[in-house]
Amino acid sequence: MILDMTIHMSQNPSLWVQRFTPLITAGGAVLDLACGEGRHSLLLAEHGYKVEAVDRDAAALAGIAAKAPGIVTRIADLEGGPWPYHGHVFDGIVVTNYLFRPLLPMLLNALGENGVLIYETFMVGNERFGKPANPAFLLRPGELLDVVRRRLAVVAFEQGEVDAPRPAVVQRLCATRGIESLLPA
Repeated sequence: MILDMTIHMSQNPSLWVQRFTPLITAGGAVLDLACGEGRHSLLLAEHGYKVEAVDRDAAALAGIAAKAPGIVTRIADLEGGPWPYHGHVFDGIVVTNYLFRPLLPMLLNALGENGVLIYETFMVGNERFGKPANPAFLLRPGELLDVVRRRLAVVAFEQGEVDAPRPAVVQRLCATRGIESLLPA
């Protein structure tokens, strides 16, 4: 199956993230997890969200802070250190091109009432196109659905092969807590 939307591994914000950002409560608090150079943090800030950008790369975070001083940045080793968001609640959480399975339950716990999870990353099959190829960094078929199934309402889900900006195999999910309040009557 070839998906019609592309996953962006560049400075351009993901079309998937752009598509579902409007579901996040206007002006709400949004976590951009493993944000890299902040392409989504900057997009979210431009749309008036209160953004917290977290990554282990201090130089990348400094670049984000220089471009948008209103974005709160946090240096954290998400895989080797403690979870930095115990007790924090976000209206939206964005994760792209990153997978560390032990964080998945913590992300769900950090999602507030009517919160929106927007997730897009690589899945099994991507190894034939290059990196990531390690199974630890590749979702299994339907894995994101299995993770959120009992806790969130799925708004959209896709998985499969994309051609642009480079060939890859991806999985995408948008899910929310309290979807009925977000849908038009």
